[in-house]
Amino acid sequence: MLTVLGGSAELCDGITRRELMRVGGLSLFAGASVPRLLQAKETTTSGRTARAKSVILFNLLGGPSQMDMFDLKPNAPVEVRGEFQPIDSSVPGLQVCEHLPNTARLMHKTCLIRTVTHGYNAHNPLPIMTGFAGGSFAQIKAEPTDPPDIGAICQYLGMGPGGMPGAVCLPCYPGWGESSMYPGIRRPGPYGGFLGSQYDPLFAVCEPKFNREPNVAYYDPVFPIGDPRLPSLEELPDITVNRLSRRRSMLDQLDTQFATTRSSGVVDRLSHFQQHAFDMLTSSKTRDAFDLTQETDSLRDRYGRNLSGSSLLVARRMVESGVPFISVHAEIFGRYGHSYDMHENNFGMLKEHNLPILDQCFPALIDDLDSRGLLDSTLVIVMGEMGRSPKINAKAGRDHWPQCGFCLLAGGGVKSGFVFGETDNQAAYPISHPVSPGDLVATIYHLLGIDPHMTVPDRLGRPVAIAHGGNPIDEILT
Repeated sequence: MLTVLGGSAELCDGITRRELMRVGGLSLFAGASVPRLLQAKETTTSGRTARAKSVILFNLLGGPSQMDMFDLKPNAPVEVRGEFQPIDSSVPGLQVCEHLPNTARLMHKTCLIRTVTHGYNAHNPLPIMTGFAGGSFAQIKAEPTDPPDIGAICQYLGMGPGGMPGAVCLPCYPGWGESSMYPGIRRPGPYGGFLGSQYDPLFAVCEPKFNREPNVAYYDPVFPIGDPRLPSLEELPDITVNRLSRRRSMLDQLDTQFATTRSSGVVDRLSHFQQHAFDMLTSSKTRDAFDLTQETDSLRDRYGRNLSGSSLLVARRMVESGVPFISVHAEIFGRYGHSYDMHENNFGMLKEHNLPILDQCFPALIDDLDSRGLLDSTLVIVMGEMGRSPKINAKAGRDHWPQCGFCLLAGGGVKSGFVFGETDNQAAYPISHPVSPGDLVATIYHLLGIDPHMTVPDRLGRPVAIAHGGNPIDEILT
């Protein structure tokens, strides 16, 4: 009979499902089940060549405008082509927006996909982080039935260095800046989903500052200034020092009363997750990775002293520490704005805010990784969850358009100076090589050395393919 801080119960297998679920509910692995805890992970990355040791995903939350950034259509009608002019890039025949001059100079180091397409019309990174594009527009918070993201799968497979998380989300969880408007919002995407919250990433926290008030809420964005930082124990959801201590106490009880269960691996798995939690939150390696005072002022200036620049610099430090998956999100901060959801003032927001930030921090990251010999082993991805509508609306904005968007990649095993896919004369639909979110995620898994057709059990024990039917895009691989 097993007693864990209270009531007892008994089953013929010696460990009660109810009691293990109590342990799971109080731990970093809430949502786990006995079959999942007992399951041996026979699927590993062995035998597969990993081109990328780490992935940095820069999510331009809100839906970046493909026809105003990387797929301009200067011959389209004025209500489609917009205000910006194309400029030549370092790739012959490839033009990009005039407000991305620094990015234009390094396009020979990138691979541009112009034909990302799906039907998930919602401002969540769920499809681009999981490959699953069947979610609901109305969903604004992560659910335990969601599929796990790339970072969760990396952690599920035990990838990453000791004392460090296998996945990190910067500068905060998507939706944090909107919580004052929508209490409880946690946009689906970077979570363990049905595998359990023990596979959630380490979520950084931030306290952005703003040097002025916006003239128009949401559509006159103000640069968020600040750095992401490591959360304290008290800032983690439902975690305190006392509760962590109690978890160790419960583990001791399991060790004492059920030593014979070690052969099943249950206690070993519990010990691993608990010890990893303590190591992660107290490790000097984790703290050092967040410490930007170790960087020179000149490098910090190159990235930009805004939250996106600082987050990408922390992401580079995470790569140096061996973290497999790092996501950086362009968060919206209430009335101060800062996402790519530009239903109004599309061209003003891009010209004065979003494009200058992107054109500073993205080239800085690529050049920094390259100079350190890390670009070949680091896959960098820049994209949003959707594109924008071809036709400009009455408020000089563009509306939602998941039918067509872009993805910019660099390093980590993708071709350089390569353009994949072609759109129609309004950048509205792919006319060749459509790419689904599942295909993108499958490509990322392939480059990480993970079989994209591997399955994991959902909450009912059913096998679910981690890339949801997607296949690697062989044409863009070296």
